[in-house]
Amino acid sequence: MRRVVLVVASLAYVGAVVSAHGSGDAITWNREISRLVFDKCASCHRPDGSAFSLLTYKDVQPRATAIKATVLARMMPPWGAVKGFGNFRNDQSLSQEQIELITKWVDGGIRRGNNAAMLPKLPEFKPVPESPTNEGIRVSGTVTLDRPVLLDGLFPEQVHPGQSFQVVAALPGGHVEPLLWLHGYDSRYAHPFLLRARLRLPAGTVIRGVPRDVVLVLLS
Repeated sequence: MRRVVLVVASLAYVGAVVSAHGSGDAITWNREISRLVFDKCASCHRPDGSAFSLLTYKDVQPRATAIKATVLARMMPPWGAVKGFGNFRNDQSLSQEQIELITKWVDGGIRRGNNAAMLPKLPEFKPVPESPTNEGIRVSGTVTLDRPVLLDGLFPEQVHPGQSFQVVAALPGGHVEPLLWLHGYDSRYAHPFLLRARLRLPAGTVIRGVPRDVVLVLLS
């Protein structure tokens, strides 16, 4: 009986050591964080970009605590809309899992990693097309569509700093389609919200939730 107990205890110890080793795999810049930054941040945060560069560990390390604070507050990347309210193909906001990854990296010591070969290639940057402000239907206040619209996206053309509101489309049959929920929108980072799948809005659809002092363009 004593021998059985010792064997069980030994197996439990080995299991604990293996588990501890697995959980001790640190998140590093070279392996995880660089890929996330290149995908979500580097289009602006790069040499000749619109903000300070975050392309290297040397760039990021002194700013890591501030980066953690801004992603936790969902201030960066500056998407400006609530996730899950509408479905957008150009969504650059971070998922909850990505926010937790950055948080754990900062709290775990902002590690660079020992293997530089794990670093991905630097991203290639293409010219950003101008925001489509001149096409579509401009909406202020509640509007009833007098013709069918194949909606491709929405563009906040005139929004006050920090303004928040929800926009929905009430279809004639009674169905209500969520379109866009802006939250603390910052017009310095104005951009279109392009739907993942175009939405057919028949004549008689009521667009609700747009304040009277806001101009929202329905892109088609």
